[in-house]
Amino acid sequence: MLEKLFQLQAHGTTVKREVIAGITTFLTMAYIVVVNPSILSNTGMDFGAVFVATCIAAVIGTLIMGLWANYPIALAPGMGLNAFFSFTVVGSMGYSWQVALGAVFLSGLIFFLLSIFKVREWIINSIPLSLRFGISAGIGFFLAFIAFKNAGIVVDNPATLVSMGEIKTAEAILFFAGFVGICAMAYRNVTGAVMIGILVVTVVAMLLGMVEFDGLVSAPPSLAPTLMQLDIAGALNVGMISVIFAFLFVDLFDTSGTLIGAAQRGGLLDKDGKLPRLGRALMSDSVATMSGAALGTSTTTSYVESTAGIAAGGRTGLTAVVVALLFLACLLFSPIAAIIPPYATAPALLYVAVLMTGGLKLIDWDDVTDAAPAVVTALMMPLTFSIADGIAAGFITHAALKALSGRWSHLNPSVVLIAIVFVLKFIFLDA
Repeated sequence: MLEKLFQLQAHGTTVKREVIAGITTFLTMAYIVVVNPSILSNTGMDFGAVFVATCIAAVIGTLIMGLWANYPIALAPGMGLNAFFSFTVVGSMGYSWQVALGAVFLSGLIFFLLSIFKVREWIINSIPLSLRFGISAGIGFFLAFIAFKNAGIVVDNPATLVSMGEIKTAEAILFFAGFVGICAMAYRNVTGAVMIGILVVTVVAMLLGMVEFDGLVSAPPSLAPTLMQLDIAGALNVGMISVIFAFLFVDLFDTSGTLIGAAQRGGLLDKDGKLPRLGRALMSDSVATMSGAALGTSTTTSYVESTAGIAAGGRTGLTAVVVALLFLACLLFSPIAAIIPPYATAPALLYVAVLMTGGLKLIDWDDVTDAAPAVVTALMMPLTFSIADGIAAGFITHAALKALSGRWSHLNPSVVLIAIVFVLKFIFLDA
């Protein structure tokens, strides 16, 4: 049955290898079941319900990817977009989390339609590489800012906006130790470095009496507080256009980049260098996003950590199925997730930020018309606390700079159109 479903022999793999690969992938991304509820609960969402929604959304998306697209790619609520959901859409813009979930659902629906009508290639190919790198780095800086804020390292200051917090506290010291520990383990290729770091900081905090142990296993919390609470009608608001676009845009490039990168690592591309069944893979992602919104979590997307499982030998959807089963088992460990403090998850945010800013090295720094829009994009995200505003600033800067420099051949019509839409938004909607 497994051979028929996943074509193991044709992919040069075995059941044992796929199982080991699935366990490896899960260990590298299991931190999301702790970090995602921690971030989304800032909106007033029930922590336990978000924990369950996170696990189930990961199960649904990963199973579809494994059984239908037959790829060793795992999915879960994405980092960066969950912070945008909580701190920008709900925190800064003032929308309810129900409306924010509606926006996530609509972005998934649009992604699904783009995949069906094969518009996705046109969109992906039309966006300049420098902007893509700038967006990834900007999300990284955004996560880093949140990490420092959660650990109390960065605090508000009426004179300078932000300043250094109290760094001699136990929370700040544990945050720093956790971050350095995660980085050191990652350098040594320790599987599950991020999750180990989170758990070690939590255990130390427990020994110091800073958190209270409340058991290991229990029945899953109720999903009722977030299940089908999304407000799609409320998201059909002119002011939400940039939010929906940001959810869609980041998910589209995250997913495409992860799929292509993982496929190259595993030798899964065809003779023309293309990814077979790309449409199925992208539709798996979009269905997972819509399902996740209905359950009560932010955008569900393909995880780059899947490359860890591919490096361990995973080549088929059986790897993904193993990951899905492990996420399902996580539902029994909600007490552990509930006691993990913010300063224990903050090191994971900062580590992910380090990985996401790596794309800056690929920017052509000798060409200011490429470098400047990327820098503007990357800096605007943390400084405005908004991924959407960072994307908008980047597109506007890119279009204006290329035009004034006379480099019309480097200016794609779709980029100009998007830039004009953002300018009109700032003039008429943000006045």
